[in-house]
Amino acid sequence: MEKHVEALKDAAVRPVWHDPDVMPEPLAPLTTDETCELLIVGGGFTGLWAAMQAKERKPDVDIVLIEQTFIGDGASGRNGGFLSSTLAHTETNTEHRFPDEAERLEELGIQNMREFLETLERYNIDARYEKTGEMYVALDPESAERLHAKYQEAKAAGDDVVWFDKDAVREQVNSETFFAGMWERGGQDGVIDPARLCWGLRDVLVNQLGVRIFEGTKLLGVEPVGKEAMRANCENGVIHSDKVLLATNAYTSTIGRIRRSVIPVWDYQIATEPLTDEQLDRISWGKTSRHALADYVNMFHYFRLTRDNRITWGGGGAVRYYFNNGIDDKFMDATARFEQLALEFFEMFPQLDDVKFSHQWGGIIATSTRFCMVPGVAYDGRLAWSVGYTGHGVGASRFGARIGIELLGYEPSDVLKMQFVTRKSLPWAPEPLRWFGVKFTQKALIKADKNGGKRGLWLKFLDMLGLGFTC
Repeated sequence: MEKHVEALKDAAVRPVWHDPDVMPEPLAPLTTDETCELLIVGGGFTGLWAAMQAKERKPDVDIVLIEQTFIGDGASGRNGGFLSSTLAHTETNTEHRFPDEAERLEELGIQNMREFLETLERYNIDARYEKTGEMYVALDPESAERLHAKYQEAKAAGDDVVWFDKDAVREQVNSETFFAGMWERGGQDGVIDPARLCWGLRDVLVNQLGVRIFEGTKLLGVEPVGKEAMRANCENGVIHSDKVLLATNAYTSTIGRIRRSVIPVWDYQIATEPLTDEQLDRISWGKTSRHALADYVNMFHYFRLTRDNRITWGGGGAVRYYFNNGIDDKFMDATARFEQLALEFFEMFPQLDDVKFSHQWGGIIATSTRFCMVPGVAYDGRLAWSVGYTGHGVGASRFGARIGIELLGYEPSDVLKMQFVTRKSLPWAPEPLRWFGVKFTQKALIKADKNGGKRGLWLKFLDMLGLGFTC
């Protein structure tokens, strides 16, 4: 048996954040009809932050939140826990799509991050936050050159960035594949335990703020009742409300505009067993620095240390879109994807050849054609949504939740007048064009990575249409 396959043989098929000894007891499902002012559908980051912010703005608002499985089960409990202040999927994408609002979006992102962390402190939520900044590593001379140009631009703009040449970056994290690195150490970007964040928010909402949360409650459909109310039909009851926020992200929505706005892209991760001090010494990681890392390519890997010194490793070429918006649970257990990730892990860190993997899992990223959140509103302001964070939702989902509740009338601000909110996102093409387009684009991105980042004709064509992956 090959080394990378052997290292995976005992790995549990579940997120490293979902071990049974840390999972909270589930809350009871809906069993009777309910009435409330605000119904929130979805127990991930967006739904939980929406309930929190609605309560902060209107303490007496009566809120019901329903979740089909359990709080933190979807993308919010299956990501890598990288916390970033960006609201529009990196500075590059922001300047490309919203050039007139780039500065404002940066300010709002910083404000959002500050309020995010203040909430954790105020309610004593231990999400295992670490301020690590963001570190990009170049894997070839051409990428190193492009990354250095990015560094020079950031330095000229006054950003707090550090450059590492080949020798210096390997002193930070030792891999023979690293040619250079750039550390963005300013601000409050870092890493968290995403599931503990969800569960911490859940406990505060239920035990301190009086929000009624029903887990194990499936929404069958939502519809307007007259001109002032909404009705949500669930498997075991009906919820009557004044307003509804749909926070279901990539999961199939009953609203056509949401379904056409995002596609579900599967991402996969693996996690090692806790590394010993001796193993950490081999890669010079975890003692003097605890960088959160990503390689500087289109099909990038993202990898970090957990509180107990495991390495989580995800992304790269293991990302998949399945025909016709496949979201079935069967896609979570993907042996070939996990083996690919393990092989790539050992290619980057061959000195960790004795490391075993304890966890392997999949999760869905809701991807929009503009590579950042897509808000919307319907039924005369009675139903709203924020979806499509495209892999950058750990921090941005709090801002998406803010937009959602403001669209529903909870202390709306001038943010709602920004193009970021008002500009419509291009819908995805119907099948089979969608599947062919995603597959062809993925192959083009991989080819560009192998060619020093040079974008071929297809990617240049997408750039011209405003559909190119520019981050």
